[in-house]
Amino acid sequence: MNEADIKRLRYYAISHVKHSENSFHGIDHWDRVARNGKALYVSGVDIEVVFCFAYLHDVEREYDGYDEEHGPKAAKLIDLIRDSMLGFLNDGQIGLLKDACAFHTTVLRTGEPTIDTCFDADRLDLPRVGIIPDHERMATKNGKEKARQIRARKQKLH
Repeated sequence: MNEADIKRLRYYAISHVKHSENSFHGIDHWDRVARNGKALYVSGVDIEVVFCFAYLHDVEREYDGYDEEHGPKAAKLIDLIRDSMLGFLNDGQIGLLKDACAFHTTVLRTGEPTIDTCFDADRLDLPRVGIIPDHERMATKNGKEKARQIRARKQKLH
């Protein structure tokens, strides 16, 4: 994977999205999830999967409200675009990406470092909708610490 692959995936996601790209779950959110994933990176995490997750996990949302099936639909989309958009990922990476997308709203943690990093990268962007991330609901050690930092900053402001 190189920067061009991620840019191409990012532009694909923008063109494919079903809801407004300016929504709570649009491109600004996806870019923050990518940055969060990079900030959470530790050895053993597949950063390529994390970046792909950032741009695909919400792409099948129908709207900003409750959309229970958007994660599993994103996992199915991965099979459809595997050769055209995700050719730089191997079978194992595809499996991780599909699981991260499918379960990002229903599973708290898996114990698999890459998937858990994806989950936390997304959860750390909850302040965009007025929710302060709960460190107890984070899946990684770094995610827990970042959630504590967000909460501490928020408490200092009030």
